[in-house]
Amino acid sequence: MISFNHLASVLDALPDPCFILSRSGKYVAVFGGKDSRYYHDGSGLVGLKISDLIRADKADWFLQKIDAALQSRKLLIEEYELSNSDVKGLPDEGPDKPIWFEGRIQALDFLVEDEEVVLWVASNISERHELESRLRTLSDTDQLTNLYNRRRMERDLTLQYQSFVRHSTETSVLMLDLDNLKQINDTLGHHVGDKVILAIADICRSQLRQTDIACRFGGDEFVIALPNIEIEHAGQFAARLCECIKMELASFSEDGIEATVSIGVTTFVPQDQSYEDALKRVDNALYQAKRKGKNTVVCA
Repeated sequence: MISFNHLASVLDALPDPCFILSRSGKYVAVFGGKDSRYYHDGSGLVGLKISDLIRADKADWFLQKIDAALQSRKLLIEEYELSNSDVKGLPDEGPDKPIWFEGRIQALDFLVEDEEVVLWVASNISERHELESRLRTLSDTDQLTNLYNRRRMERDLTLQYQSFVRHSTETSVLMLDLDNLKQINDTLGHHVGDKVILAIADICRSQLRQTDIACRFGGDEFVIALPNIEIEHAGQFAARLCECIKMELASFSEDGIEATVSIGVTTFVPQDQSYEDALKRVDNALYQAKRKGKNTVVCA
């Protein structure tokens, strides 16, 4: 038979910290947290409230989760982060990155001081979260240019299209294609062609806002999404980008071959059934730019 003392020893030896928290956010009891790589002694928390320790908006989030667990009476699992700035009284210097936790919250069937309580088990998942973040970045990133890849662009364009349908949020789409890549590869070598593609990616990055989205759509083709930009201004931006690329790539132009781009421009319209309709339209505009002699912009 396991005695009460044995059970207390088991609880105290748990590697992850376990908190009993009241509905009002009071720390009623603290167990475990013996994995010293991730946790400090939490015994000093007993009697304090979450709001005593954490800034107001973050403390409200914890209280909301406690309430949700008490309402549902089911196990609630939440991932959350805590940074140095979230905790009251800490100096500004501290870990550069937030610490990520997985919280498992379960309502308990007894009261403490006439308040409902939950068990909150907090597991440090920072290493796992960082690995998952790296894997997501790799899966979303073009390996040559470090721009987003086609899969990520399609996902982002879907979200932009949904925002257009629900809120009439304008989004313009650019598709640009390197002119004369075959001649560059044949004359100067494929390694130079890759350098030109890299240079275009760098120029795009330097010209875009943080809210803009750029991807290598395939080969020497790029797609740029400009949220909250109407087609007139998108066309003006495309013309500046076209000229900037021509100037920046002048060093790659030789033997009568010019390293330039052609650009098609469009925006979501009410007739579009999906983002794919806009992509078809901008692809056709790009084709028209090529037919016009390249190094030009066509809006559709």
